[in-house]
Amino acid sequence: MILLGSTGSIGVNTLIIASQHNISIEALVAGDNIALLNEQIAVYKPKFIGLKDNTKKHLVNHNNIFCGEDEILDMLSQCKSEMVVNALVGYSGLRPTIVSIELGKKVALANKESLVTAGAFLDTSKITPIDSEHFGLWYLLNHRPFDKLFITASGGAFRDWDIDKIKDASFSDALNHPTWSMGDKITIDSATMTNKLFELLEAKWIFNTNNIDAVIEKKSIIHALAQFNDGSTTAHFAGVDMKLPIAFALLGEVDQSILPPVDLLNIGSVEFLPIEADRYPIWQIKEDILSNSHLGVVINAANEEAIIAFKHNKCSFFGMSDIVLNAYKHFEDVQPKNTNDILKIDSEVRAFVNSEAKR
Repeated sequence: MILLGSTGSIGVNTLIIASQHNISIEALVAGDNIALLNEQIAVYKPKFIGLKDNTKKHLVNHNNIFCGEDEILDMLSQCKSEMVVNALVGYSGLRPTIVSIELGKKVALANKESLVTAGAFLDTSKITPIDSEHFGLWYLLNHRPFDKLFITASGGAFRDWDIDKIKDASFSDALNHPTWSMGDKITIDSATMTNKLFELLEAKWIFNTNNIDAVIEKKSIIHALAQFNDGSTTAHFAGVDMKLPIAFALLGEVDQSILPPVDLLNIGSVEFLPIEADRYPIWQIKEDILSNSHLGVVINAANEEAIIAFKHNKCSFFGMSDIVLNAYKHFEDVQPKNTNDILKIDSEVRAFVNSEAKR
């Protein structure tokens, strides 16, 4: 297989599953963690290596290296593997998803932004999501007709803070996630609830429905619920570990233990809470974005720029949502017709956000 984003948490867990099931690694693509990449090269001996840029190429212990997006896309065309695991972070994962599908490869997708920005133009039959929520929904449905789907949210770093204090929260405060250990972007998105908005959009494309919602479940032990036409509702319980959805994405079917069983008595009570727009302002566009999912490219681009602004103290925590909502309103009439339009709109939104910041 080909692994994009090998040094992140999804990438590391993917390699663990690959080792357990003797899946060979044809290519690894990584960002800045060269020390870990070199360890992976020594163990898995890939034929190709991809790097985000060429500034650290000389530090990599390999003689067949592709640097930058265009070269990595060329590398994909040279690979013979039929499976691509895309664990790249952010918008940079979109073009590899598009090209992989065009090449006839199957994509195990951990890159939310691919479906968020271009779900209307991607063949979802070629995509298997690596995400605990969407895996949970798939596991529950088993092709049965459903009435409504639910995914759960941890609530992020500020779920228990007084709202008045959140406005003064720092970037490092927002990285203090109560349940998961993840990269900076996804942790910030968890704190704003943008990641859950993205997951609703993903679910729209994967399960072909707008009838989906999210609730807070603080213990992160229930990942998804399916409400069926017969009036019953089932829930997917699993430990906080991404190896299970990764294993199913890579193997298709799993008949051996991946995680320890859930200890129901140890869990105790489970509580569901609403996601409220005063604490998570981005949530006010939930229904609108599901009905206008072509605007996913707008909220993604604006959100990525807003996170950069927050990191560099150019806006407050709530200011990130203000930036996204302002861009969403400004670009409400855009209507992409293909993936080239997606790329163009993405650039326009980023330019708009940055011009607004200079006023």
